[in-house]
Amino acid sequence: MSDKAKSDSKSGGLAGVVVGNTSVCTVGKEGHSLLYRGYSVNDLAEHATFEEVAYLLLEGELPGAAQLADYRVRLKAQRDIPQPIKDILEKLPADAHPMDVLRTACSALGCVEPETADNTLEKITDRLLGIFPSFLMYWYHFSHSGKRIDTDTPENSIAGHFLHLLNGQSPSELQERACDASLTLYAEHGFNASTFAGRVAVSTLADSYSGITAAIGTLSGPLHGGANEQAMALIEKFKDPDDAEAGILKALAAKQKIMGFGHRVYKIRDPRSDVIKGWSKKLADSLGDDKLYQISVRVEEVMMREKKMFPNLDFFSASAYHQMGIPTELFTPIFVFARTAGWIAHIIEQRVDNKLIRPSAQYIGPEPRTWLPIEQR
Repeated sequence: MSDKAKSDSKSGGLAGVVVGNTSVCTVGKEGHSLLYRGYSVNDLAEHATFEEVAYLLLEGELPGAAQLADYRVRLKAQRDIPQPIKDILEKLPADAHPMDVLRTACSALGCVEPETADNTLEKITDRLLGIFPSFLMYWYHFSHSGKRIDTDTPENSIAGHFLHLLNGQSPSELQERACDASLTLYAEHGFNASTFAGRVAVSTLADSYSGITAAIGTLSGPLHGGANEQAMALIEKFKDPDDAEAGILKALAAKQKIMGFGHRVYKIRDPRSDVIKGWSKKLADSLGDDKLYQISVRVEEVMMREKKMFPNLDFFSASAYHQMGIPTELFTPIFVFARTAGWIAHIIEQRVDNKLIRPSAQYIGPEPRTWLPIEQR
């Protein structure tokens, strides 16, 4: 390999390569910050609702009281599932991965309600934000129990709507607020893999459903969105913090990867982790059972002591979601509910000054070769 090829290969996965401009968010400044349209994600998670954050990402400014009230009404009106999509959801097996279910439902909705001059991107954005929890829970209940649920609930928030559909009753204020904060934390993260996939798709002038479908497929991979599921599988196999410490030390000695730690962009800490950790603690206290939380804390301590690695958002999200009563296989779809706002903010941005995204590759294969007839090979 030439010196140039060796140099270029060091940016594998496009690490450190600037591929475009964005005003949606800033990730990793000073090694530990995350800003949505200039606002700290920590401030937004503490003081704003997810609907305010979605509005901010999509419109560029936080809504006033009247704008927020109107926005909630618009989103709430989008929860009903068209019958052709219900028919599709009822045919999907119970052992399908929920991310595949959302990907399929999104693509099908693009056929039933295509993007047109009348069905604009703004309308599609409201539709997807409102309907994704309905898609997931209609399939989940039908495939697991044969029940066709009503997807209309009284909750004004997307978080409350999802938890109500999941459990068949209104969530506690703590559960709804914790879930809402997690949506804010997951809402946007710059040119991450799924966002970039969505931008690549729409850069070809494909419709917005194609961009979101591509993004969902990309997010489903365990190196991107699926880490919270693997983090849950890790912490629930330990019986107590001491057992967790012994298990992590053994895994590290065997050079196994511990999911939920470290980050491609952040160098000091993930600013979202302490926020979701706080919600995990509050949920544990409300249940009177902090076993999973304490195990998670011990794993965090061991990873910092042994590897100088910090937890990312996915790690404490696992215990937080579990303590809300959310099945592990539904963790990553929650990511979709949130990131749809960020994805579409990027789709809007991509369309404003669109250029086909078509990077070059460094060829490292054979030099030109001479064709030989089969009997001479």
